[in-house]
Amino acid sequence: IKDINYTSRDLKGNKYILIAKEGEIDFDNSDIIFLTGVTAYIKLIKNSELIVITSNYGKYNTVNYNTIFSKNIKIDYVDNTITGDYLDFSMINSLLIISKNVVYKNLKNIMKADVIKLDIITKDTKIFMHDSSAQVKVSNIN
Repeated sequence: IKDINYTSRDLKGNKYILIAKEGEIDFDNSDIIFLTGVTAYIKLIKNSELIVITSNYGKYNTVNYNTIFSKNIKIDYVDNTITGDYLDFSMINSLLIISKNVVYKNLKNIMKADVIKLDIITKDTKIFMHDSSAQVKVSNIN
């Protein structure tokens, strides 16, 4: 399928728009679509913020709207950018979990970690390493 476009809303009114250049329906589960050239927009009703996600590939569930993004992931929101190789987004839980080669940049800092968990509603963020003896690397941009 060419030029895929899905739009959905959660119970709070937040809007999720998923666009892909191409998609292929999973033959084993017709609720799953494998995507190529993916862009997603999360429009938060509470503060009118826009979160933009891009990736090379995606796996979208048309029933619960869960989306897995993979390869060359970039998340942009306000003055923050997060990049990585794997992202699991749950619209129902309002949760983004990005992992593998994660780099978080804002106007002041650059952080490198294994995983970032971000609640898109509360903005509660957990940044951590898989190995508890390893530390998140933080550097100033100045």
